[in-house]
Amino acid sequence: MKKISYQKSEALLARAKAVLAGGVSSEFRKYNHPHAIFYTHGEGSKVYDVDGNAYLDFTLSQGPLIVGHSHPQVLDAVDSYSRQGQLFAGQHIQEVELAEKLAQLIPSAELMRFCLDGSEAVQTAFRVARSKTGKQKFLRFEGHYHGWLDNVAWGISTPSVEALGDAENPNVYAWSQGLSPHSKEDFITLPWNDLALVEKVVATRHTELAAIITEPVMCNNGCIVPQEGFLQGLRAICDRYGIALIFDEVITGFRLGLGGAQQYYNIKPDLAIFAKAIASGYPISAIVGKREWMEEIASARVIHAGTMNTSNPTVAAALATIHVLEQDPDTYNRMFRLGNRLMEGLRAAAKKAGQDLLVQGPGPMLNTSFTALPEIKNYRDTLQTDKTKLKNFIAGMHDKGVRVIGRGLWYISAVHTEEEIDHAIAVSAEVLQSI
Repeated sequence: MKKISYQKSEALLARAKAVLAGGVSSEFRKYNHPHAIFYTHGEGSKVYDVDGNAYLDFTLSQGPLIVGHSHPQVLDAVDSYSRQGQLFAGQHIQEVELAEKLAQLIPSAELMRFCLDGSEAVQTAFRVARSKTGKQKFLRFEGHYHGWLDNVAWGISTPSVEALGDAENPNVYAWSQGLSPHSKEDFITLPWNDLALVEKVVATRHTELAAIITEPVMCNNGCIVPQEGFLQGLRAICDRYGIALIFDEVITGFRLGLGGAQQYYNIKPDLAIFAKAIASGYPISAIVGKREWMEEIASARVIHAGTMNTSNPTVAAALATIHVLEQDPDTYNRMFRLGNRLMEGLRAAAKKAGQDLLVQGPGPMLNTSFTALPEIKNYRDTLQTDKTKLKNFIAGMHDKGVRVIGRGLWYISAVHTEEEIDHAIAVSAEVLQSI
């Protein structure tokens, strides 16, 4: 295999830094290997950079490309509907068709509104919960990512596990400079997967709480599945105290199934956020929910707006993505099978190489980390992993043409094949032997 080069990307990054802050338009793009990479095109499960390198892609653009890069049915639908107009500042028929389709697919989607991204939709859900309950705070969990805006940009990074302190009253740290200090007063934070602790805290503080928000699978740190009974317990607590249960399905939506994690785990939240995969990379998100909660928006007690919401291209992309995923009834079974095949292969390769690689996740998304722990159950466990070894592993995979998200998260698409999974396993075996 020829030695990989990033020379052209490096030159373009230097050029970009003269006009783009940090040379990028999203902070996460800085942390590719060995630096931000410039890409030319993508097709199916592959993506190509300006240096002519081809990558078997398991990042899927941080998750959205569930039907792969440049799917022809998605692109054709976008092109066709865009020719009728781009944005009307008014309603159009495919917007209604998309809402009707999502209402059929998603258990909690009795009413919905469309937004542009997950961060915006999360804040809309908070506004709805506050309006209906008359209370102000929300309970969230350590390490869960709900966007980059001020009141959720706490508790997703920390200097060390010791710095978190007591589980019942944990310390939270700002993810960024420039946050409003008052935004820290908006929430209560607890470790995830500890239902007894949630019950204890909510019992004493429910008069403050409008909502509990959770990733139903903790995808952003460790790809951790909920402990048995945890989500059901959250549902019962919210029912008991009249609190909104909000599922952040920005990642799990369309990835565990077209009905999201709520369908997969048979738990109906009051409100849910869908984004990323629902439109194959086009900028659309949805806040969906039970009628009694969404009536806060329908009645205009809660204002929700956005000039760019439901543009023709984004809605057409979402409808086409659903159509592609529904064409083959085995699509989701395949993604689960491929994900399990990959996890088993990575574990076997690590064992042979003598590496303490922990692989976990439901299948369509999975995580790799280096730790002696037999399982990662919450954010605090993720802080006990070897980040340096993980960085070297991800870099080694990238240099051999397999692209994985830097924090160890892998996504399976509907267009990955068994041969590609086996190739990724073979490459991992080489890299694990070398680090």
